[in-house]
Amino acid sequence: MVPNNPDDPIIETRGLAKHFGDVRAVDGIDLTIGRGEIYGFLGRNGAGKTTTIRMLLGLIRPTAGQVAILGTPIQPGQQSIFARVGFLVETATAYPNLTVTENLDIQRRLTSAPGGAVAEIITQLGLGQYQDRRAGTLSLGNKQRLSLARAMIHKPDLLILDEPANGLDPAGIVEIRLLLRHLADDNGVTVFVSSHILPEVANLVDRIGIVHAGKLVEEMPIADLHAKSRSFLEIVVSDPDRAAALLGDRLGMETIERHPNGALRLFDGLDRTPEIAKVLVDAGLDLSRLATDEEDLEAYFLKLTEGAY
Repeated sequence: MVPNNPDDPIIETRGLAKHFGDVRAVDGIDLTIGRGEIYGFLGRNGAGKTTTIRMLLGLIRPTAGQVAILGTPIQPGQQSIFARVGFLVETATAYPNLTVTENLDIQRRLTSAPGGAVAEIITQLGLGQYQDRRAGTLSLGNKQRLSLARAMIHKPDLLILDEPANGLDPAGIVEIRLLLRHLADDNGVTVFVSSHILPEVANLVDRIGIVHAGKLVEEMPIADLHAKSRSFLEIVVSDPDRAAALLGDRLGMETIERHPNGALRLFDGLDRTPEIAKVLVDAGLDLSRLATDEEDLEAYFLKLTEGAY
């Protein structure tokens, strides 16, 4: 069950804020997220991601602003709407002395899921070989799978996931990505994903919002990312400072950045690689790399959040 009008937002916030004394953990965030959309909520540690999620779930009261989930304003004591929401917040949790199956059966009963839901979600999350194992003995990755299974067992209309890939190996990350994509594309489930694993988010989401110091500083469809990214020539050379000076003096190239790994990034003259190579080699410099590349999501994120991650 979703809002009567399928075009109505599944998540909507207006002026959402949370202050702890003088600290503005969340500072006036506006979000509108639609049915079947996977939204990536990105930010450094301490940017306000988890605080925002806790307000979406009604776990803490906003200092200012409004939250509506599935068309229902979230207010103190509001509980009925959360029967249609699955969530994983901060860390994987379970009853450590109970088995995987027992943990999931408790969650099934709490969410009024049908009797076959436990077996179905065990298969879906690849937990079959661990179903009789106590949750406290699981690896971090399998604890994360169990927490995802608990969030999804009742087939919610909305999933709110804080760092869902935490502890998963690369194969597990791909499995969860494909599962979430299936839920969104085929079942119309809305997925709100908070993460700092930027390349993985880029492979999953439809739209990203970047939060910094409690503010939403950028929001865009993932398809627009490459339009925002800049192409550059990466130059790895024995004396980067001298190389930058030579390219400026002899070829008039001024848009040169020094990357933390020591490489130079040249943002103009991408079609002049033979000239660039000749100037550097003729000057006696050891040139080990000269290749075209493109800034990715992480680089764009770093630019927006003013510094090293």
